[in-house]
Amino acid sequence: MGVLSHARFRWLAAARTTGYLGNAAAPIALSFAVLDLTGSVSDLGIVVGIRSIANVLLLLAGGVLADRLPRAWLLQGSSLAAAATSALMAVAVLTGFASVPLLAVIALVNGAVAAIALPASASITPETVPAELLQPANAILRIGTNTAAITGATVGGLLAASAGPGWAMVVVAAAFLVEAGGYLKVGGTRVNRPRTHPLTDLREGWSEFVSRRWVWVVVLQFMIVNAAMVGGEQVLGPAVADETFGRAGWGVALACQTVGAVAGGLLATRWLPRRALFVGVALIVLMALPLLALGLAPRLVVLLPALFLCGVAMELFTLAWDLSLQQNVPGDKLARVYSYDMIGSFVAVPAGQLAVGPVALAVGSSATLVGCAVLIVAVTLAALTSREIRTLRRVSRTPDHTVPEQA
Repeated sequence: MGVLSHARFRWLAAARTTGYLGNAAAPIALSFAVLDLTGSVSDLGIVVGIRSIANVLLLLAGGVLADRLPRAWLLQGSSLAAAATSALMAVAVLTGFASVPLLAVIALVNGAVAAIALPASASITPETVPAELLQPANAILRIGTNTAAITGATVGGLLAASAGPGWAMVVVAAAFLVEAGGYLKVGGTRVNRPRTHPLTDLREGWSEFVSRRWVWVVVLQFMIVNAAMVGGEQVLGPAVADETFGRAGWGVALACQTVGAVAGGLLATRWLPRRALFVGVALIVLMALPLLALGLAPRLVVLLPALFLCGVAMELFTLAWDLSLQQNVPGDKLARVYSYDMIGSFVAVPAGQLAVGPVALAVGSSATLVGCAVLIVAVTLAALTSREIRTLRRVSRTPDHTVPEQA
């Protein structure tokens, strides 16, 4: 916990934790707002798919900006924009003029703003702590954000079930405003690097990305894993919950997944194997369990342990992945590598979100969810055939992430 002695890191942890509170509640509120309007999983898939499309299209721009501009400034702007779009959605739902097209436009703007911020968020941690504290810093950030996600998912589900999705979005907007204040305290940093053409910046980032086989193999793996998981959990999950154990139960179920993530983060503060990336990638097969539970036995007694194990697996992988990138990629190119990682990992998500509704109508929700689970297992086993993933080890030396004085 000595990493918390660094003031900028403390504010970063506070801001990110608050933001994740909002990010956990927002998808639940949005899902049930759409279902209340039309009851159609296809409409829900369209709304969340449009957000993902905007997110994917602007990720590379976000990576270039995050390596050029003070990253905390980008995160402040993103938080304020997220608060504004959440407030607009809350007003639309509460006053009765919400519609699927309006919610889709709001989701489009929100996805675009998030795309600008994501590479900055992923790459700012090494600016706030010494290199030797990256592992505990990453673990503490994840514990804080996952704890917030437990609260956010629970509050989002309970508010959507009792007061309605509109009031859940009011809470989301307030959380994003507090997040913006936290990033203000983190402060910007002067980035002293030569001004180059954006295409040159993109080429440099691409060279860093493709020069490491383990990076792009994992990204290809998650291109399929994320599409299957998000399509099954975000689109079909709320519909299955509505038909079986209810909306409040769905919020509790998602919170249980985050409890597993907190457990994984606590484990990582004490232990990460030398071949952390190999272990993390292998554990991704556990992400198939919630989809199998939703498809074959949609009961909380089955779903809760499945989501807990899924959360542990996701957390250990994420910590191993972040540490691997931070220890092997130069700091002045890290945001661009993250942007290529994100665009590759997310590019198929809109297709999964848009396709899962029609597929479920054609073959049934159960068969669709089981098929998504099979895809996750198959692509993970394929990734493990990579020798680079199996042999990459944590190192004691990290690249120089030092950023000049605070602006």
